[in-house]
Amino acid sequence: MSRSGRRPGWPQTRDDILLAARRSFGARGYDATSLRSIAKQADVDPALLVHYFGTKEALFLAALEVTMSPMSMFDGLATVTISQAAKMIVRRYLLMLDQEQTRDVILGLVRSAVSSERAATMLREFLGQAMLSSLSPLIDHPDRQLRASLVAAQLIGIAMLRHVVKADAVASASNEELVSRVAPVIEAYLR
Repeated sequence: MSRSGRRPGWPQTRDDILLAARRSFGARGYDATSLRSIAKQADVDPALLVHYFGTKEALFLAALEVTMSPMSMFDGLATVTISQAAKMIVRRYLLMLDQEQTRDVILGLVRSAVSSERAATMLREFLGQAMLSSLSPLIDHPDRQLRASLVAAQLIGIAMLRHVVKADAVASASNEELVSRVAPVIEAYLR
């Protein structure tokens, strides 16, 4: 029997914890989110978070992995033109942002990277593994890492303005409007 009066760890508990973690990290960022607050939101004993994930950082990474498959954003890019690839990248990214779970993770990363060096390192590693390694082969320039990083900056900027700052022009634009405006910029980085 649980001493805290909260429910014990059932098979669904791990998923409930991940959902609560994504929401908490997305709303407050890494530093401002505690294991205790995630446990409270998931209605579990905080010891279960340690049992399943060990540390807050491991929970953060697990929430990221379960929700996002950044490599899917880049599937098939090598088989299309650079112009088509740029549109595909922007469109797929916006569709990822439209999904609450994925948006929570992206916003959690962005918010956290601003205030936490560890979170900034995690974001760099995430971008390095997914985006930069996927885009670099498409870019036939000696500064391919810089160009791939600028693509990442463009996309993160959209998430920040659309969902954190809620800049009206970006927040109210349709996905297709953003694709038509942003894809040419991404294309310029890829060329």
